Amino acid sequence: MTSQGSGGKATALFHAYRAVTALIAPFAYRKVAAKLAAQGVSPQRQRERLGHASVSRPTLPSGAPLIWFHGASVGESLAAITLINRLAEKRSDARFLLTSGTATSAAVAEKRLPKGAIHQFAPLDAAGPVRRFLDHWRPDAGIFVESELWPVTLSAAQKRGTRLALVNARLSDRSVRSWQKRAATARFILSRFDLLLSQNDHMAQNLISLGADTARVQPGGNLKAGAAALPVDTAALEALRSDVGARPVWIASSTHDGEEETILAAHRTLLDRFPDLCLVLIPRHPERSDKVAELIRDAELTFARRSKGDAITPRTQVYLADTLGELGTFYALSPLVFLGGSLRPIGGHNPFEVARAGAAVITGPGTSNFTETFPPLIAAGGAVEVQDAPGLAHAVQHWLEEPEALHAACTAASGFARSQAQELDGVADLLIDRLGLGAKGTHPDA
Repeated sequence: MTSQGSGGKATALFHAYRAVTALIAPFAYRKVAAKLAAQGVSPQRQRERLGHASVSRPTLPSGAPLIWFHGASVGESLAAITLINRLAEKRSDARFLLTSGTATSAAVAEKRLPKGAIHQFAPLDAAGPVRRFLDHWRPDAGIFVESELWPVTLSAAQKRGTRLALVNARLSDRSVRSWQKRAATARFILSRFDLLLSQNDHMAQNLISLGADTARVQPGGNLKAGAAALPVDTAALEALRSDVGARPVWIASSTHDGEEETILAAHRTLLDRFPDLCLVLIPRHPERSDKVAELIRDAELTFARRSKGDAITPRTQVYLADTLGELGTFYALSPLVFLGGSLRPIGGHNPFEVARAGAAVITGPGTSNFTETFPPLIAAGGAVEVQDAPGLAHAVQHWLEEPEALHAACTAASGFARSQAQELDGVADLLIDRLGLGAKGTHPDA
């Protein structure tokens, strides 16, 4: 069944975009393929970005759907996997395909997808790659996560009868303003979706202001609340605990350019009060680790680097955790976590990962990507907001000196995450209903 949206015909801008992307697709592919190759992705899998599948379409039981999820990178892929697990519980005969664009998200998918689910790199948003992708996979439904509005992909899928949903919908204010200048095209693209689930009421109104059908827009909460706890490497954790010993530890995680200076200034202040305190500093992008190391030297602090195999010694004041995939292990090391991307207007990062690990959260004010999450988390006592280095030092000092208060904050954070996760069953049921994924669903081409 094909959606009959109220967005009218494709606009001249859409047709121009479609023509341009078809022309530049070969050049875009060279760029993305080179990036994937640099990260160890095989040539065969690189070609998935041109729509050439590297595995066969699964054989489906009669009436069972193939449900396609798409997320840009790691965070969106983890949110998608959360929903895949919920839907798999309700439709055990369904098969799932997850697409994303980065090598890191592919590695995460390989570890976290349930048995039988498939990961592929997403086709470039151009007519040829999209046609090949849809010819091979023929998905019954396509569920896009957050801000993935790919015009050619959405239009082609909807024309073939694929029912579409946008979940965890999030557009920055800048993106909203940009789309408002192209109102007719925005309305056309959004009308491809049968259902749009926003992270909060404000985002729901933004989607409606861009032309989305009011009847198809609903707040759906934040899918990241229901993601499984990050994996913990038990052996690595025990080694870290052995190295740290009885020393107090705090963590600054997912930090960005312009934030480490504030964090290091706070740590220098804290060392006056707690001389054996160790900071675990985890840059959001490990490729920045050389620059961050230089900042630590400039702050005249001693440090060790995980990527170099350095151990934490009694002299280590800062442990630069410049690796990927170990956040869960570090969160298990200390219940006191500052979450970066928030001291500057970056938008913040996922506090549910911290809360589900049983840790309390310190955040800066720049959490525009989680406006539905941080205020109630702070109100529940699971997080505190700071503005600068003195405020950060004060928050860490308070929780180090008041273990009962820290324990209460950790309990509040984990309780908040559990309560939010319970809403996801309703999201799964809504998707099944609106996308025609009930037990009698058949493929639209059947």
